[in-house]
Amino acid sequence: QVQLVESGGGLVQAGGSLRLSCGASGRTFDTYVMGWFRQAPGKEREFVAAIRWSVETTYYRDSVKGRFTISRDNTKNTVYLQMNSLKPEDTAAYYCAARVGGMLVNTNGYKYWGQGTQVTVSS
Repeated sequence: QVQLVESGGGLVQAGGSLRLSCGASGRTFDTYVMGWFRQAPGKEREFVAAIRWSVETTYYRDSVKGRFTISRDNTKNTVYLQMNSLKPEDTAAYYCAARVGGMLVNTNGYKYWGQGTQVTVSS
């Protein structure tokens, strides 16, 4: 069974940085795409970034391009989301997700989810 555990959330001022981590276990993830999603209160969960584990191909939503970087560490089975130049509108619960197959931005295409970590950006 795949398990995903996020960490690294917190409270930060606008313009600051945070690095989220997603520890993955239960599989060999070579054929997986790992994604980060977020959900603000009263809003639908939305795609943030994704990475294909084997070749490190990445994809981002437009509003985070140039500010966020997704990466993975094979030796630690961990996916990271480095978030710089944070804005109040980035405030949300951030979720790590995993799927087998191609890159996808839809939440219902991901089978495995972590419990989420809260990111709050103050103005």
